[in-house]
Amino acid sequence: MKILKYITLGVVLIGGMTSCGNDWLNLEPSTSIPTDTSIKVLSDIEFTLNGIYSEMQSSDAYSGRLIYYGDATGDDMQAVSSTKRCANYYRFNWTKDSGPSTHWSVLYSIITSCNIILNKIDEIPYEEDETDYRNDLKGQALAIRGLAYFDLTRIFGYPYTKDNGASLGVPIILTETDRFNKPARATVAECYDRVVDDLTNACPLLGEEFNKGKINRWAAMTLLSRVYLYMNKNELALDAAEDAIKGAESNGYALWTNEEYPTAWSNDASATHPGEVLFEIVNETTDSPGKESMGYLSSKDGYDDICITVSFYHLLQQDPDDVRLKLLIFDKTKYAYVYKYQPQEGENIEDANIPLIRLSETYLNAAEAAVKTNDNDKAVAYLNPIVRRANPDNSVEGETITLDRVLTERRKELVDEGHRMFDVIRNGMTVHRVDETDSNLASTEHNTQYMDYDWDFYKIVLPIPKHEMDANPNMEQNPGYGD
Repeated sequence: MKILKYITLGVVLIGGMTSCGNDWLNLEPSTSIPTDTSIKVLSDIEFTLNGIYSEMQSSDAYSGRLIYYGDATGDDMQAVSSTKRCANYYRFNWTKDSGPSTHWSVLYSIITSCNIILNKIDEIPYEEDETDYRNDLKGQALAIRGLAYFDLTRIFGYPYTKDNGASLGVPIILTETDRFNKPARATVAECYDRVVDDLTNACPLLGEEFNKGKINRWAAMTLLSRVYLYMNKNELALDAAEDAIKGAESNGYALWTNEEYPTAWSNDASATHPGEVLFEIVNETTDSPGKESMGYLSSKDGYDDICITVSFYHLLQQDPDDVRLKLLIFDKTKYAYVYKYQPQEGENIEDANIPLIRLSETYLNAAEAAVKTNDNDKAVAYLNPIVRRANPDNSVEGETITLDRVLTERRKELVDEGHRMFDVIRNGMTVHRVDETDSNLASTEHNTQYMDYDWDFYKIVLPIPKHEMDANPNMEQNPGYGD
Protein backbone atom coordinates (compact mmCIF):
# COMPACT_ATOMS: atom_id res chain seq x y z
CA MET A 1 0.00 0.00 0.00
CA LYS A 2 1.24 3.46 -0.83
CA ILE A 3 1.93 5.42 2.34
CA LEU A 4 0.89 9.05 2.71
CA LYS A 5 3.74 11.46 3.37
CA TYR A 6 2.57 14.32 5.53
CA ILE A 7 4.00 17.29 3.72
CA THR A 8 1.62 19.92 5.00
CA LEU A 9 2.12 22.30 7.87
CA GLY A 10 5.06 20.77 9.64
CA VAL A 11 3.68 17.41 10.63
CA VAL A 12 6.65 16.03 12.51
CA LEU A 13 7.52 12.91 14.43
CA ILE A 14 4.86 12.47 17.08
CA GLY A 15 7.44 12.55 19.86
CA GLY A 16 7.54 16.35 19.62
CA MET A 17 10.93 16.80 17.97
CA THR A 18 11.67 20.06 16.19
CA SER A 19 13.90 20.71 13.21
CA CYS A 20 15.04 23.49 10.96
CA GLY A 21 14.81 23.98 7.24
CA ASN A 22 12.68 21.62 5.19
CA ASP A 23 13.63 18.26 6.72
CA TRP A 24 10.15 17.91 8.15
CA LEU A 25 8.64 17.74 4.70
CA ASN A 26 9.71 14.14 4.11
CA LEU A 27 8.74 12.49 7.36
CA GLU A 28 6.29 9.60 7.26
CA PRO A 29 3.38 9.25 9.69
CA SER A 30 3.33 6.92 12.64
CA THR A 31 0.40 4.99 11.16
CA SER A 32 -0.28 3.86 7.61
CA ILE A 33 -3.06 5.83 5.95
CA PRO A 34 -3.90 5.28 2.27
CA THR A 35 -3.64 8.14 -0.19
CA ASP A 36 -6.57 9.11 -2.34
CA THR A 37 -5.21 6.88 -5.12
CA SER A 38 -5.81 3.80 -2.98
CA ILE A 39 -9.31 4.84 -1.88
CA LYS A 40 -11.65 3.22 -4.36
CA VAL A 41 -14.61 1.89 -2.35
CA LEU A 42 -16.43 2.93 0.82
CA SER A 43 -14.64 0.31 2.89
CA ASP A 44 -11.38 2.11 2.08
CA ILE A 45 -12.91 5.25 3.58
CA GLU A 46 -13.82 3.34 6.72
CA PHE A 47 -10.28 1.95 6.92
CA THR A 48 -8.89 5.47 6.65
CA LEU A 49 -11.25 6.69 9.37
CA ASN A 50 -10.09 3.88 11.63
CA GLY A 51 -6.54 5.14 11.13
CA ILE A 52 -7.67 8.63 12.13
CA TYR A 53 -9.31 7.34 15.30
CA SER A 54 -6.10 5.45 16.04
CA GLU A 55 -4.11 8.66 15.74
CA MET A 56 -6.58 10.46 18.00
CA GLN A 57 -5.85 7.72 20.53
CA SER A 58 -2.24 8.88 20.90
CA SER A 59 -1.07 10.28 24.23
CA ASP A 60 0.03 13.35 22.25
CA ALA A 61 -3.58 13.71 21.13
CA TYR A 62 -6.85 12.86 22.87
CA SER A 63 -5.59 10.27 25.33
CA GLY A 64 -3.19 12.72 26.94
CA ARG A 65 -1.80 16.15 26.18
CA LEU A 66 -4.80 17.63 24.38
CA ILE A 67 -6.87 16.80 27.46
CA TYR A 68 -4.68 17.85 30.37
CA TYR A 69 -3.57 21.10 28.71
CA GLY A 70 -6.83 22.88 29.63
CA ASP A 71 -6.67 21.70 33.26
CA ALA A 72 -2.97 22.08 33.99
CA THR A 73 -3.16 25.70 32.85
CA GLY A 74 -6.17 26.43 35.05
CA ASP A 75 -6.85 26.83 38.77
CA ASP A 76 -8.47 23.52 39.76
CA MET A 77 -5.57 21.19 38.98
CA GLN A 78 -1.80 21.41 39.16
CA ALA A 79 1.34 19.43 38.52
CA VAL A 80 2.30 17.33 41.52
CA SER A 81 5.87 18.59 41.14
CA SER A 82 8.03 20.60 38.77
CA THR A 83 9.44 17.40 37.26
CA LYS A 84 6.09 16.01 36.14
CA ARG A 85 5.03 15.78 32.49
CA CYS A 86 2.35 18.44 32.78
CA ALA A 87 4.55 20.83 34.78
CA ASN A 88 5.57 22.91 31.77
CA TYR A 89 1.90 23.51 31.00
CA TYR A 90 1.09 24.31 34.60
CA ARG A 91 4.01 26.75 34.82
CA PHE A 92 3.67 28.14 31.28
CA ASN A 93 7.28 27.15 30.90
CA TRP A 94 7.93 27.68 27.21
CA THR A 95 9.38 30.17 24.76
CA LYS A 96 9.04 30.67 21.02
CA ASP A 97 11.80 28.10 20.52
CA SER A 98 10.65 25.54 23.10
CA GLY A 99 6.88 25.54 22.89
CA PRO A 100 5.03 22.22 22.67
CA SER A 101 4.87 21.24 19.01
CA THR A 102 2.82 18.05 19.05
CA HIS A 103 -0.51 19.88 19.38
CA TRP A 104 0.15 21.42 15.99
CA SER A 105 1.62 18.37 14.28
CA VAL A 106 -0.88 15.78 15.52
CA LEU A 107 -3.94 17.90 14.77
CA TYR A 108 -2.77 18.79 11.28
CA SER A 109 -1.97 15.15 10.66
CA ILE A 110 -5.57 14.31 11.56
CA ILE A 111 -6.84 17.11 9.32
CA THR A 112 -4.73 15.89 6.40
CA SER A 113 -6.29 12.44 6.62
CA CYS A 114 -9.79 13.91 6.87
CA ASN A 115 -9.09 16.01 3.79
CA ILE A 116 -8.15 12.92 1.81
CA ILE A 117 -11.50 11.35 2.68
CA LEU A 118 -13.52 14.48 1.99
CA ASN A 119 -11.83 15.16 -1.33
CA LYS A 120 -12.41 11.59 -2.50
CA ILE A 121 -15.69 10.33 -1.08
CA ASP A 122 -18.01 12.13 -3.50
CA GLU A 123 -16.29 10.36 -6.41
CA ILE A 124 -16.85 6.87 -5.02
CA PRO A 125 -19.87 5.02 -6.43
CA TYR A 126 -22.22 3.35 -3.97
CA GLU A 127 -25.46 1.42 -3.99
CA GLU A 128 -28.73 2.95 -2.83
CA ASP A 129 -28.76 0.75 0.27
CA GLU A 130 -25.30 2.13 1.18
CA THR A 131 -26.51 5.74 1.36
CA ASP A 132 -26.73 5.95 5.15
CA TYR A 133 -23.37 4.18 5.52
CA ARG A 134 -21.71 6.55 3.06
CA ASN A 135 -23.27 9.64 4.64
CA ASP A 136 -22.15 8.57 8.10
CA LEU A 137 -18.56 8.10 6.93
CA LYS A 138 -18.52 11.55 5.38
CA GLY A 139 -20.11 13.02 8.49
CA GLN A 140 -17.46 11.48 10.72
CA ALA A 141 -14.65 12.97 8.61
CA LEU A 142 -16.29 16.41 8.68
CA ALA A 143 -16.91 16.29 12.44
CA ILE A 144 -13.38 15.15 13.25
CA ARG A 145 -11.89 17.85 11.02
CA GLY A 146 -14.11 20.38 12.78
CA LEU A 147 -12.92 19.14 16.17
CA ALA A 148 -9.27 19.34 15.10
CA TYR A 149 -9.60 22.90 13.75
CA PHE A 150 -11.48 23.93 16.88
CA ASP A 151 -8.70 22.65 19.13
CA LEU A 152 -5.98 24.17 16.97
CA THR A 153 -7.73 27.53 17.04
CA ARG A 154 -8.31 27.66 20.79
CA ILE A 155 -4.74 26.52 21.51
CA PHE A 156 -2.91 28.80 19.07
CA GLY A 157 -5.42 31.65 18.72
CA TYR A 158 -6.84 34.12 21.23
CA PRO A 159 -10.47 33.74 22.31
CA TYR A 160 -13.04 34.73 19.72
CA THR A 161 -14.77 36.81 22.41
CA LYS A 162 -11.63 38.91 22.99
CA ASP A 163 -11.88 40.77 19.68
CA ASN A 164 -14.68 39.06 17.74
CA GLY A 165 -12.14 36.77 16.13
CA ALA A 166 -9.99 39.49 14.54
CA SER A 167 -6.68 38.07 15.78
CA LEU A 168 -4.76 35.31 14.05
CA GLY A 169 -5.79 31.68 14.26
CA VAL A 170 -4.23 28.92 12.19
CA PRO A 171 -3.88 28.14 8.48
CA ILE A 172 -6.96 26.55 6.93
CA ILE A 173 -6.05 23.71 4.59
CA LEU A 174 -8.82 21.78 2.88
CA THR A 175 -6.89 19.98 0.16
CA GLU A 176 -3.70 18.01 -0.16
CA THR A 177 -0.70 20.27 -0.42
CA ASP A 178 2.99 20.07 -1.27
CA ARG A 179 6.31 21.45 -0.09
CA PHE A 180 5.86 24.61 -2.13
CA ASN A 181 2.71 25.63 -0.32
CA LYS A 182 3.47 28.15 2.43
CA PRO A 183 0.10 28.97 3.97
CA ALA A 184 -0.52 32.05 6.08
CA ARG A 185 -2.66 32.06 9.20
CA ALA A 186 -6.37 32.74 8.88
CA THR A 187 -8.13 34.86 11.48
CA VAL A 188 -9.77 33.26 14.49
CA ALA A 189 -13.15 34.24 13.03
CA GLU A 190 -12.36 32.49 9.75
CA CYS A 191 -11.23 29.40 11.64
CA TYR A 192 -14.42 29.29 13.69
CA ASP A 193 -16.49 29.72 10.52
CA ARG A 194 -14.68 26.67 9.14
CA VAL A 195 -15.41 24.68 12.30
CA VAL A 196 -19.08 25.64 12.24
CA ASP A 197 -19.36 24.75 8.54
CA ASP A 198 -17.83 21.33 9.12
CA LEU A 199 -20.02 20.55 12.12
CA THR A 200 -23.28 21.84 10.66
CA ASN A 201 -22.61 19.86 7.49
CA ALA A 202 -21.68 16.79 9.52
CA CYS A 203 -24.72 16.66 11.81
CA PRO A 204 -27.41 15.67 9.26
CA LEU A 205 -25.09 13.10 7.70
CA LEU A 206 -24.09 11.36 10.91
CA GLY A 207 -25.91 8.37 12.33
CA GLU A 208 -28.13 8.89 15.35
CA GLU A 209 -27.48 5.60 17.09
CA PHE A 210 -24.69 4.50 19.41
CA ASN A 211 -21.48 3.84 17.47
CA LYS A 212 -18.72 2.48 19.72
CA GLY A 213 -15.69 4.76 19.71
CA LYS A 214 -17.02 6.78 16.76
CA ILE A 215 -18.51 10.25 16.69
CA ASN A 216 -22.27 10.34 16.07
CA ARG A 217 -24.81 13.09 15.50
CA TRP A 218 -25.42 13.97 19.15
CA ALA A 219 -21.72 14.20 19.95
CA ALA A 220 -21.16 16.48 16.95
CA MET A 221 -24.16 18.60 17.92
CA THR A 222 -22.88 18.94 21.49
CA LEU A 223 -19.50 19.98 20.12
CA LEU A 224 -21.27 22.53 17.91
CA SER A 225 -23.05 23.95 20.96
CA ARG A 226 -19.66 24.27 22.67
CA VAL A 227 -18.22 26.09 19.66
CA TYR A 228 -21.14 28.52 19.62
CA LEU A 229 -20.55 29.26 23.31
CA TYR A 230 -16.91 30.06 22.51
CA MET A 231 -18.20 32.46 19.83
CA ASN A 232 -20.80 34.00 22.18
CA LYS A 233 -23.54 32.95 19.77
CA ASN A 234 -25.73 31.85 22.61
CA GLU A 235 -29.09 31.40 20.90
CA LEU A 236 -27.46 29.02 18.45
CA ALA A 237 -25.64 27.27 21.30
CA LEU A 238 -28.91 26.73 23.13
CA ASP A 239 -30.65 25.39 20.03
CA ALA A 240 -27.83 22.95 19.30
CA ALA A 241 -27.63 21.73 22.90
CA GLU A 242 -31.39 21.24 23.18
CA ASP A 243 -31.51 19.31 19.93
CA ALA A 244 -28.60 17.17 21.10
CA ILE A 245 -30.25 16.39 24.45
CA LYS A 246 -33.55 15.49 22.83
CA GLY A 247 -31.93 13.36 20.13
CA ALA A 248 -29.48 11.60 22.43
CA GLU A 249 -32.09 10.69 25.00
CA SER A 250 -34.48 9.42 22.32
CA ASN A 251 -31.67 7.06 21.30
CA GLY A 252 -31.13 5.62 24.78
CA TYR A 253 -28.49 7.97 26.21
CA ALA A 254 -29.14 9.23 29.73
CA LEU A 255 -27.33 11.03 32.51
CA TRP A 256 -25.83 8.61 34.98
CA THR A 257 -27.71 8.42 38.24
CA ASN A 258 -26.26 9.46 41.58
CA GLU A 259 -25.76 5.80 42.45
CA GLU A 260 -24.07 4.99 39.13
CA TYR A 261 -21.80 8.00 38.98
CA PRO A 262 -18.74 6.91 41.02
CA THR A 263 -18.13 3.77 38.94
CA ALA A 264 -19.95 4.42 35.66
CA TRP A 265 -16.72 5.70 34.13
CA SER A 266 -15.49 2.12 33.89
CA ASN A 267 -18.61 0.87 32.10
CA ASP A 268 -18.07 -0.68 28.71
CA ALA A 269 -20.81 1.24 26.91
CA SER A 270 -22.90 -0.60 24.34
CA ALA A 271 -25.89 0.01 22.10
CA THR A 272 -28.18 -1.44 24.76
CA HIS A 273 -26.56 0.58 27.59
CA PRO A 274 -24.94 3.67 26.03
CA GLY A 275 -24.84 5.69 29.26
CA GLU A 276 -23.96 9.36 28.94
CA VAL A 277 -20.67 9.29 27.04
CA LEU A 278 -21.51 10.50 23.53
CA PHE A 279 -17.99 10.12 22.17
CA GLU A 280 -14.96 8.48 23.69
CA ILE A 281 -11.52 7.29 22.74
CA VAL A 282 -11.60 3.52 23.14
CA ASN A 283 -8.39 2.02 24.48
CA GLU A 284 -7.66 -1.67 24.95
CA THR A 285 -4.89 -3.60 26.62
CA THR A 286 -3.54 -4.59 23.20
CA ASP A 287 -4.03 -1.11 21.73
CA SER A 288 -3.56 1.86 24.05
CA PRO A 289 -1.17 4.78 24.59
CA GLY A 290 0.22 3.01 27.63
CA LYS A 291 1.66 4.89 30.58
CA GLU A 292 1.47 8.31 28.90
CA SER A 293 -2.35 8.17 28.85
CA MET A 294 -4.69 10.14 31.10
CA GLY A 295 -5.48 7.01 33.10
CA TYR A 296 -1.88 6.56 34.20
CA LEU A 297 -0.99 10.25 34.45
CA SER A 298 -3.86 11.07 36.80
CA SER A 299 -3.60 7.99 39.02
CA LYS A 300 -1.87 7.60 42.37
CA ASP A 301 -0.90 4.14 41.16
CA GLY A 302 0.55 5.52 37.96
CA TYR A 303 2.73 8.55 37.27
CA ASP A 304 0.69 10.68 39.76
CA ASP A 305 1.35 13.56 37.41
CA ILE A 306 -1.60 15.91 37.97
CA CYS A 307 -3.68 16.42 41.12
CA ILE A 308 -6.43 18.77 42.24
CA THR A 309 -5.64 21.99 44.05
CA VAL A 310 -6.55 22.51 47.68
CA SER A 311 -8.83 25.37 46.64
CA PHE A 312 -10.79 23.07 44.34
CA TYR A 313 -11.03 20.47 47.08
CA HIS A 314 -12.54 23.11 49.34
CA LEU A 315 -15.02 24.02 46.61
CA LEU A 316 -16.23 20.42 46.39
CA GLN A 317 -16.30 20.10 50.17
CA GLN A 318 -18.84 22.90 50.44
CA ASP A 319 -21.32 20.06 49.98
CA PRO A 320 -19.96 16.99 51.82
CA ASP A 321 -22.61 14.85 50.10
CA ASP A 322 -21.62 15.81 46.56
CA VAL A 323 -21.16 12.50 44.74
CA ARG A 324 -18.20 13.92 42.84
CA LEU A 325 -16.16 13.78 46.04
CA LYS A 326 -16.29 10.00 45.62
CA LEU A 327 -14.12 10.34 42.51
CA LEU A 328 -11.22 11.68 44.56
CA ILE A 329 -8.49 9.20 45.39
CA PHE A 330 -5.91 10.10 48.05
CA ASP A 331 -2.42 8.67 48.25
CA LYS A 332 -0.22 8.27 51.29
CA THR A 333 1.44 11.63 50.68
CA LYS A 334 -2.03 13.22 50.77
CA TYR A 335 -2.40 14.33 47.19
CA ALA A 336 -5.87 13.98 45.68
CA TYR A 337 -6.38 12.64 42.17
CA VAL A 338 -9.52 12.58 40.03
CA TYR A 339 -10.48 8.98 39.26
CA LYS A 340 -12.46 9.48 36.07
CA TYR A 341 -10.19 7.45 33.80
CA GLN A 342 -11.24 4.11 35.21
CA PRO A 343 -10.23 0.97 33.33
CA GLN A 344 -12.86 -1.23 31.79
CA GLU A 345 -13.16 -4.76 33.14
CA GLY A 346 -9.99 -6.78 32.65
CA GLU A 347 -7.89 -3.76 31.69
CA ASN A 348 -5.26 -1.63 33.41
CA ILE A 349 -5.48 2.06 34.29
CA GLU A 350 -3.27 3.01 31.35
CA ASP A 351 -5.84 1.40 29.05
CA ALA A 352 -8.83 3.38 30.33
CA ASN A 353 -11.16 4.88 27.75
CA ILE A 354 -11.10 8.68 27.41
CA PRO A 355 -14.56 10.34 27.42
CA LEU A 356 -14.38 13.38 25.14
CA ILE A 357 -18.02 14.47 24.96
CA ARG A 358 -20.58 13.67 27.64
CA LEU A 359 -24.28 14.39 27.93
CA SER A 360 -23.47 16.25 31.16
CA GLU A 361 -21.66 18.84 29.10
CA THR A 362 -24.64 19.15 26.78
CA TYR A 363 -26.85 20.06 29.74
CA LEU A 364 -24.28 22.54 31.03
CA ASN A 365 -23.88 24.10 27.59
CA ALA A 366 -27.65 24.55 27.42
CA ALA A 367 -27.75 26.06 30.91
CA GLU A 368 -24.95 28.53 30.13
CA ALA A 369 -26.52 29.56 26.85
CA ALA A 370 -29.90 29.98 28.54
CA VAL A 371 -28.38 32.31 31.16
CA LYS A 372 -26.78 34.39 28.43
CA THR A 373 -30.07 34.64 26.53
CA ASN A 374 -31.95 35.61 29.72
CA ASP A 375 -34.09 32.48 29.72
CA ASN A 376 -34.02 31.59 33.40
CA ASP A 377 -36.66 28.86 33.10
CA LYS A 378 -34.45 26.92 30.69
CA ALA A 379 -31.34 27.67 32.74
CA VAL A 380 -33.04 26.05 35.72
CA ALA A 381 -34.34 23.16 33.64
CA TYR A 382 -30.90 22.24 32.31
CA LEU A 383 -28.77 23.00 35.37
CA ASN A 384 -31.05 21.25 37.85
CA PRO A 385 -30.43 17.66 36.60
CA ILE A 386 -26.68 18.11 37.10
CA VAL A 387 -27.14 19.65 40.56
CA ARG A 388 -29.62 16.96 41.66
CA ARG A 389 -27.46 14.16 40.29
CA ALA A 390 -24.56 15.45 42.40
CA ASN A 391 -26.79 15.48 45.48
CA PRO A 392 -30.49 14.53 45.19
CA ASP A 393 -31.28 16.76 48.19
CA ASN A 394 -30.21 19.86 46.25
CA SER A 395 -32.11 21.83 43.64
CA VAL A 396 -31.94 25.16 41.82
CA GLU A 397 -35.67 25.35 41.24
CA GLY A 398 -36.97 28.82 42.07
CA GLU A 399 -33.51 30.38 41.80
CA THR A 400 -32.26 33.03 39.42
CA ILE A 401 -29.35 31.32 37.71
CA THR A 402 -26.22 33.38 37.13
CA LEU A 403 -23.28 32.71 34.86
CA ASP A 404 -21.05 32.21 37.90
CA ARG A 405 -23.46 29.55 39.17
CA VAL A 406 -23.30 27.63 35.91
CA LEU A 407 -19.52 27.93 35.63
CA THR A 408 -19.11 26.72 39.21
CA GLU A 409 -21.15 23.63 38.42
CA ARG A 410 -19.24 23.22 35.19
CA ARG A 411 -15.88 23.18 36.95
CA LYS A 412 -17.11 20.60 39.46
CA GLU A 413 -18.57 18.36 36.78
CA LEU A 414 -15.92 18.63 34.05
CA VAL A 415 -12.72 18.76 36.12
CA ASP A 416 -9.85 16.77 34.56
CA GLU A 417 -11.62 16.70 31.18
CA GLY A 418 -9.73 19.63 29.66
CA HIS A 419 -12.16 22.56 29.96
CA ARG A 420 -11.29 24.80 32.89
CA MET A 421 -8.78 27.34 31.54
CA PHE A 422 -10.74 27.75 28.31
CA ASP A 423 -14.03 28.25 30.18
CA VAL A 424 -12.57 31.05 32.29
CA ILE A 425 -10.71 32.84 29.52
CA ARG A 426 -13.46 32.67 26.84
CA ASN A 427 -15.80 34.37 29.31
CA GLY A 428 -13.39 37.27 29.79
CA MET A 429 -12.68 36.28 33.39
CA THR A 430 -9.47 35.87 35.35
CA VAL A 431 -7.85 32.62 36.43
CA HIS A 432 -7.07 32.91 40.15
CA ARG A 433 -4.70 30.34 41.58
CA VAL A 434 -5.01 30.40 45.35
CA ASP A 435 -2.69 28.92 47.96
CA GLU A 436 -4.72 27.19 50.65
CA THR A 437 -4.01 24.46 53.20
CA ASP A 438 -6.06 21.53 54.45
CA SER A 439 -5.40 18.81 57.00
CA ASN A 440 -6.50 16.14 54.51
CA LEU A 441 -4.15 17.26 51.75
CA ALA A 442 -0.49 18.02 51.34
CA SER A 443 0.39 21.68 51.45
CA THR A 444 0.43 22.20 47.70
CA GLU A 445 1.44 25.81 47.34
CA HIS A 446 1.49 26.75 43.70
CA ASN A 447 4.91 26.25 42.15
CA THR A 448 4.52 28.93 39.50
CA GLN A 449 4.86 32.68 39.13
CA TYR A 450 1.64 32.82 37.11
CA MET A 451 -1.04 33.00 39.79
CA ASP A 452 -3.51 35.37 38.13
CA TYR A 453 -4.02 35.94 34.43
CA ASP A 454 -6.67 36.76 31.87
CA TRP A 455 -6.92 36.88 28.09
CA ASP A 456 -4.32 39.64 27.91
CA PHE A 457 -1.63 37.21 29.13
CA TYR A 458 0.23 36.25 25.98
CA LYS A 459 0.99 32.70 27.11
CA ILE A 460 -2.66 31.64 27.14
CA VAL A 461 -1.88 30.72 23.53
CA LEU A 462 1.05 28.56 22.51
CA PRO A 463 3.80 29.85 20.25
CA ILE A 464 3.72 28.67 16.66
CA PRO A 465 6.22 25.76 16.63
CA LYS A 466 9.78 26.59 15.65
CA HIS A 467 9.79 24.17 12.71
CA GLU A 468 6.83 26.03 11.21
CA MET A 469 8.43 29.42 11.67
CA ASP A 470 11.69 28.20 10.13
CA ALA A 471 10.10 26.51 7.12
CA ASN A 472 7.32 28.94 6.22
CA PRO A 473 8.15 32.61 5.54
CA ASN A 474 4.43 33.43 5.55
CA MET A 475 3.91 32.18 9.09
CA GLU A 476 3.49 34.88 11.74
CA GLN A 477 4.38 34.26 15.39
CA ASN A 478 1.94 34.98 18.21
CA PRO A 479 2.39 38.29 20.06
CA GLY A 480 4.78 38.27 22.99
CA TYR A 481 6.98 35.48 21.65
CA GLY A 482 9.22 37.70 19.52
CA ASP A 483 9.85 37.63 15.77
